[in-house]
Amino acid sequence: MPAAPRFILALAAALVSGSLGLLVISGPGYTAGYWSLPGGFLLLRAAAAGGLAGGLLGLTSLWWRRMLTRGAWLTLAAILAGAVVASAVPAGWARTGRTVPPIHDITTDTEDPPQFVDALPLRAGARNPPEYGGPSVAAQQRAAWPDLGPLETAVPRAEVHAAARAAIARAGWQLVGDDAEAGRLEAVATTRWFRFKDDIVVRLRDRAEGGTRVDMRSKSRIGRSDLGTNARRVTTYLADLRTALGGRR
Repeated sequence: MPAAPRFILALAAALVSGSLGLLVISGPGYTAGYWSLPGGFLLLRAAAAGGLAGGLLGLTSLWWRRMLTRGAWLTLAAILAGAVVASAVPAGWARTGRTVPPIHDITTDTEDPPQFVDALPLRAGARNPPEYGGPSVAAQQRAAWPDLGPLETAVPRAEVHAAARAAIARAGWQLVGDDAEAGRLEAVATTRWFRFKDDIVVRLRDRAEGGTRVDMRSKSRIGRSDLGTNARRVTTYLADLRTALGGRR
């Protein structure tokens, strides 16, 4: 294979490999304290730019497609696959950030949101205060997720409490509060990439007509926007709990 396409493929491979490396270390490095959160996001942007540049360079080698050997074609395929991963992951997060409101506190009851009790000491020093943001946050949530609401069931509260606690365990969250008398469960969820800590409270109340109403709140400790994470968490959890209760209303 001529020197030109060989050099271009080598440069593209280096760019894509470096971009994948930046992508992989961006979150764990922040968690380990090697750089700040803005630094982690900067690495993500660099990974996206490097992956895109490497992919474009790899595509230029197609000008010499008749001169590419079988091994070069395999290298090109690997470069393009890596470029897609390195650029698509950060780009996907950025795209999600543009489609959801810049909020980080989601609840099924915006008029009387469940309050944190056992999680309060864990939030000491957190950038986001435990208090609910009020009408502005509620309006943004309703606009983005109009169907997000409480779970209401004919199942007695004691049974729902046990099922709610089991659902927390299935979700892999850390249980930090369990008060059956008050009808409250609290937990901490840890996100995968940057290992952010989000606090969760599940509130159970008796309904006047019998059965139980389940409200939930999920709030991030840091960050202005959660990229829809808390809303997805609430929706997924309540769907799992409803299934565990046999769908009884």
